[in-house]
Amino acid sequence: MTASAPDSTGPMPAYRERLSVPLRWWVQGVMFVATLWLALIVAMPAPWAWATIAAVLALMALAFVAYGSAHIEVGHDSHGGHLRAGRARIEAAHLGRAEALDPEAARRAAGAQADARAYLLLRPYLSRAVRVQISDPRDPTPYWLLATRHPESLAAALTQLRAGHAAD
Repeated sequence: MTASAPDSTGPMPAYRERLSVPLRWWVQGVMFVATLWLALIVAMPAPWAWATIAAVLALMALAFVAYGSAHIEVGHDSHGGHLRAGRARIEAAHLGRAEALDPEAARRAAGAQADARAYLLLRPYLSRAVRVQISDPRDPTPYWLLATRHPESLAAALTQLRAGHAAD
């Protein structure tokens, strides 16, 4: 979990996490590029091989950064608060119960017990998740399933946000 310093755009979020790709993906990607370089350096002129490897390395880095750029944020605002997960955002008034899931429960929730209408923000390198019920009767989405490294902290922040909104 990372916290941002307050700035001119508003108060510090109660919870903020970036779902960045793990170091092992970077290591494996570099190993793949090195293997590709070995194959290319013997098959084509060196400048072409180096240019190809540079392009592949840049594309890999861009893909990893883009895939790992999803954020989960629980914040307070003038409307009482919100949950932001990836590109989706929902006001605190529409949030129901938040439940931290262990790896097995998260696997079942994303697989056999999944609802096709649910909003999913999952990453294959994160085994734990939080299921957040949606209480808006006009929203066909029954829940959000969010992969996280800190499910207990995220569930606690959402519970606190709901309690704070209910008190208003």
